[in-house]
Amino acid sequence: MLYRERWENIEEQILSDRACRSKNSLGRVRAEEPCEIRTAFQRDRDRIVHAKSFRRLKHKTQVFISPGGDHFRTRLTHTLEVSQIARTIARSLCLNEDLVEAIALGHDLGHTPFGHAGESVLADLLTGGFKHNEQSLRIVEVLENNGRGLNLTVEVRDGILNHTGPDLPMTLEGQIVKIADRIAYVNHDIDDALRANIITIEEIPQGCLAILGSSHSARIDTMVRNMIETSQGEGQIQMSEMVGGAMNDLRTYLFNHVYVGSSAKTEDVKVRRLLMELFQHYLDNPDEMPAEYRGPEETKERRVTDYISGMSDSYATQIYMSLFIPTGYPLKG
Repeated sequence: MLYRERWENIEEQILSDRACRSKNSLGRVRAEEPCEIRTAFQRDRDRIVHAKSFRRLKHKTQVFISPGGDHFRTRLTHTLEVSQIARTIARSLCLNEDLVEAIALGHDLGHTPFGHAGESVLADLLTGGFKHNEQSLRIVEVLENNGRGLNLTVEVRDGILNHTGPDLPMTLEGQIVKIADRIAYVNHDIDDALRANIITIEEIPQGCLAILGSSHSARIDTMVRNMIETSQGEGQIQMSEMVGGAMNDLRTYLFNHVYVGSSAKTEDVKVRRLLMELFQHYLDNPDEMPAEYRGPEETKERRVTDYISGMSDSYATQIYMSLFIPTGYPLKG
């Protein structure tokens, strides 16, 4: 018996009837021979981890642009926190942990440099707008692997696309990631904002803390336990009204006091100018982009967006400096 088939049999024995089993996947756009060792969702997870876009996440902003310490989250550490939270919930509900992990690891591949500030700029510049979840899907379907994409399963692609926005993912595993993403960023953004002295613990809505807990770990534990207890045996992943409401109130607080107008966002005006000037430069000089972004199959505007959105913070800054900042003439003697 192949190792993959052995694990598929284990899934039959241990997973809930509501779980998405690997052998029942709706498949891929391009048919492939199954791997002898890994299930379809394990294979998707590995393809994402080995993708260039995944490696770039370590140099992309979560909330704080170029923070002065090593302990602030990046887009990569956020992704890993989402994955761990989601896997814990999936395991407790006897759902497919491999599917959850693949979706979680791929959900933010399409984020721009400089976090939501960068996304806002590209949304203004690209005709039809820009959304990071749609770009994440575009990366795994089109841009990775020299334009061939990663050829992921339907279930993983659906979870990546619908991890944010009004539509529910088609699987319970995807629904777990959708809420785990919010659990992760609400809690770690509070943690980072406290570290940066942008807010104090006394300023956080005390009613929310009374429900969820006064520490970072206590709040995550409360939310995860509540998701498991409320979703057990149900056809949808959810939180109780009380805990979910408290989490949403904290999210609103973060938008009002951290994400918009705080000292954490003072660099946003520089980000806007940097990305707008890069965008216009490559519109005017498309031949300066790497060959993979020069193809005629897309509009020039779309190709420039793909190139810039894939940049890390450091690479975008480096390119901007090389294009627009004089370096001086090296004198001899």
